[in-house]
Amino acid sequence: MNSSQRSSSGASLSPRSPSSSQPFLSVSVSDPVKLGNGVQAYISYRVITKTNFPEYQGPEKIVIRRYSDFVWLRDRLFEKYKGIFIPPIPEKSAVEKFRFSAEFIEMRRQALDVFVNRIASHHELRQSEDLRTFLQAEEETMERLRSHETGIFKKPSDLMQIFKDVQSKVSDVVLGKEKPVEESDAEYEKLKRYIFELENHLAEAQKHAYRLVKRHRELGQSLSDFGKAVKLLGASEGNALGKAFSELGMKSEILSVKLQKEAQELLMSFEEPLKDYVRAVQSIKATIAERANAFRRQCELAETMKLKEINLDKLMLIRSDKVAEAEREYHELKAESEQATKTFETIVKLMNEEIGRFQEQKTLDMGIAFHEFAKGQARLANGIADAWRSLLPKLEACSSSQ
Repeated sequence: MNSSQRSSSGASLSPRSPSSSQPFLSVSVSDPVKLGNGVQAYISYRVITKTNFPEYQGPEKIVIRRYSDFVWLRDRLFEKYKGIFIPPIPEKSAVEKFRFSAEFIEMRRQALDVFVNRIASHHELRQSEDLRTFLQAEEETMERLRSHETGIFKKPSDLMQIFKDVQSKVSDVVLGKEKPVEESDAEYEKLKRYIFELENHLAEAQKHAYRLVKRHRELGQSLSDFGKAVKLLGASEGNALGKAFSELGMKSEILSVKLQKEAQELLMSFEEPLKDYVRAVQSIKATIAERANAFRRQCELAETMKLKEINLDKLMLIRSDKVAEAEREYHELKAESEQATKTFETIVKLMNEEIGRFQEQKTLDMGIAFHEFAKGQARLANGIADAWRSLLPKLEACSSSQ
């Protein structure tokens, strides 16, 4: 399954299906190239945009982007679009020697392509000014923009830091340090439990998918080694048995190639989509944390406003000369409190919409991934069975002639 088959949560229009009669925004990430040397080395990507949106510079634009540019886009969207599940980006390689392996580069390219097309498919995010900048700005402009951003997330684990900070409040309560300010909404609690459980189940499935990939590769290597050994054995015989051994060796080597190819297919079309959804759930958890922060901020401002109101009443009773200043502070705080309430309500509304889109898209994407998995395993099993079956007559003839 290629990246275009896995579109996005919240996709209302496929970015891969441009139509002259409808607005479209199609983006592809391709041609990864290694630039620089040593610790300064990095991979650049060609990002091609095709669109008929009037706010874009033209129908087609090609720019060069690096991983940190994608991080910049993700961070900007997370900061501006509270309540929307911002698509995740692939993490950096934790092992230096794998950073520039062909397999890692291709997996990252595919994941970045999925990331940017999820944004291009989202009815809100696709209108982002930051997305237009990312898709059109010159490299020098992007470098300047990156230099002004410290980045919301420094490393993949930081994606969950906000959420962990919220969870840490529980320990404060246990120690008597602070009383938690949390929503008491049954449906919201149900949603949080669902997201936590989903992350665990996806992570477990992804772990075993990785083991399947590893097993295919190991079996493929074993068959290759076995094939070489049996061919050498056949060469030393020189009779019908030798020919049978040689053919057995060749079949083993052919099956080895099939297994290695299937392992790669399994990695890209099954294990990677599962890993991508683990990252997607982590993005949802970050949005949940933002909702918790917004709720807490709303409550804190409401409490502070009550205190200010009490203080203002006291000052008015004693006809203090500080009444005017207190009134100004009260009205400023009231405006801030109303804005905080509006922000929280907007996050709640958007999250309710987003979770529906996410579940719908997850059902589609997981259906495709598991279908591709089953189809690939059936294809491999049939190929292996046919290969061994074709050898049976010659091996049986050799055994019966003895």
